[in-house]
Amino acid sequence: MTIQWFPGHMAKARREVEEKLKLVDFVMELVDARAPLSSQNPMLQQVLQNKPKMIVLMKRDLADNRETDRWISYFKEQNVYAIAINVNDKADLKRVIQLGKELGQEKMEKLRKKGIQPRPARAMIIGIPNVGKSTLINRLANKKIAKTGDKPGVTKHQLWIKVKKDFELLDTPGILWPKFEDEIVGYRLAAIGTIKDQLLSLQDIVAFVIKYMQEHYPKQLEERYTIEPDMEDMWEIFVSIGKQRGALESGGNVNFEKVSDLVIRDLRTGKLGDITLETPES
Repeated sequence: MTIQWFPGHMAKARREVEEKLKLVDFVMELVDARAPLSSQNPMLQQVLQNKPKMIVLMKRDLADNRETDRWISYFKEQNVYAIAINVNDKADLKRVIQLGKELGQEKMEKLRKKGIQPRPARAMIIGIPNVGKSTLINRLANKKIAKTGDKPGVTKHQLWIKVKKDFELLDTPGILWPKFEDEIVGYRLAAIGTIKDQLLSLQDIVAFVIKYMQEHYPKQLEERYTIEPDMEDMWEIFVSIGKQRGALESGGNVNFEKVSDLVIRDLRTGKLGDITLETPES
């Protein structure tokens, strides 16, 4: 299966990123800590080339801390600065600002040597839809500048934002790549709410999540839904969850769509526990 989704405004956004890249000193790329590699746009890696970059693993409060640490080590092995944050944690925001200042320091030194008055470091902030870009910008600027929403594709244009006196951010729309050749990447992104639910069968997405949890987080799955690791029949699993949680239709039959809705909601709100849907090995 190949998932294709490339709206016209995303094609335009890619061109704008290429054009504006020369205006910034470094790039701040946001990924989702629950799927750090799958949520990294491979198309943008080609565009960014050798521009200095920091990777910000968003929503660390929903991810498995052990896996997050391993992912940070993975990116550092690629010679890329990486940091995991919760946008509601002020200490995390300070760490982002400090790392941004450090990344912009080299450019500031070059300006000083040329006799040019130093200016705030400039960064482009990029990421796929619904990764939390607008929320982070508003927190860093300490006011509501960027629009926020729980649906992909809220930001539609580029915008400069001042972050105190330390550096300036150039916001860009969330950009997906033209198609997902690997269906597992599509399932991961759909599970965390990065691509629209309508693009894939929600039941298939939930079946993927359950299978993954049976292998990697069996205790959390059992605690939430009393699903044991050796239960293999997905139909039986859906029926069991539906009866427990009252996801029924008239006649008392289990409504599989309701089951899918409640499981995906539990995942995205953290009620299934801290979960990361991929490892550096995968």
